[in-house]
Amino acid sequence: MRILVVGGAGYIGAHMCKFLSEHGHEPVVCDNLSTGHRAAVRWGSLSETDIGNPEAIDLLLGSIRFDAVMHFAAASLVGESVADPLKYYRSNIANTVNLLDAMRRHGVRRLVFSSTAAVYGEPKANLIDERHPTSPLNPYGRTKRVIEQMLQDCVSAYGFKAVALRYFNAAGADPSGLIGEHHEPETHLIPRLLRRAAGDDLDVRIFGDDYDTIDGTCVRDYIHVNDLADAHLRALQTLDLLPGFQVFNLGNGAGYTVRQVVSAVESVIGRPLGIQVGARRAGDPKALVASSVRAREVLGWSPQWTDLTAIVESAWRWHQKPAY
Repeated sequence: MRILVVGGAGYIGAHMCKFLSEHGHEPVVCDNLSTGHRAAVRWGSLSETDIGNPEAIDLLLGSIRFDAVMHFAAASLVGESVADPLKYYRSNIANTVNLLDAMRRHGVRRLVFSSTAAVYGEPKANLIDERHPTSPLNPYGRTKRVIEQMLQDCVSAYGFKAVALRYFNAAGADPSGLIGEHHEPETHLIPRLLRRAAGDDLDVRIFGDDYDTIDGTCVRDYIHVNDLADAHLRALQTLDLLPGFQVFNLGNGAGYTVRQVVSAVESVIGRPLGIQVGARRAGDPKALVASSVRAREVLGWSPQWTDLTAIVESAWRWHQKPAY
């Protein structure tokens, strides 16, 4: 298949392109490079197209025949979404409308959408499954939930086939070391710790150690980026067999505390980092862990990277010699 990977120069999108290419498909990257990296586009061609420009995305979809679209592009910083919500409604919702309009006009009906566990809000269960209520706590999560609802409506009205994959904490890097995670600013725990280990002057701290968990720090579910890519391809391959709009959680189903993550990083790099404990951060739930039973049963997907140390090692390989 020829697949348009929107946001394909970003962290997850670049890994998706490599995975697609290795499995015999042709990725075409659509990215405005506002946060993506030209050097990450190593598998498939790059169209430097902004989906915020309706004419540009219409021209791209009209000039090349695509079998499907994978949509990773989004503004994704929770704090920024609170401070500047209109940027998020524009970047995430309005731009997705442009993409869906162009897809409809040019007869591209298959879409795999990168969603997020942020659509759930405050967890009401130890394991979050797809039946958990969706009550996003911030504009970022709300925009992703609105897009899911748009997709459901497009499936009903236009005959689209669409899947939303809600994943938790993407982590790690391809074992080749050719691509990895690089954001500015970096907000994710593992790359912040590794960048500090590699010499960046980052103030990394533990936000609270008085939670009701095994060591007092928050618990999160980490899923390797290549396992995410595998799930996206499986979702695409299963799309035509599934009725209506579908949603799947993606996670390892087992959480790690912040202290366990710090310890894993220190074990991999071979020295202590001296991470200090600070006050709790407002809005941090004590635990966010996914139930991925449905993805396992329906998509036949099972994460291969289940060991936290192995996930960290793959990321450290990248951070020691980042290519961008």
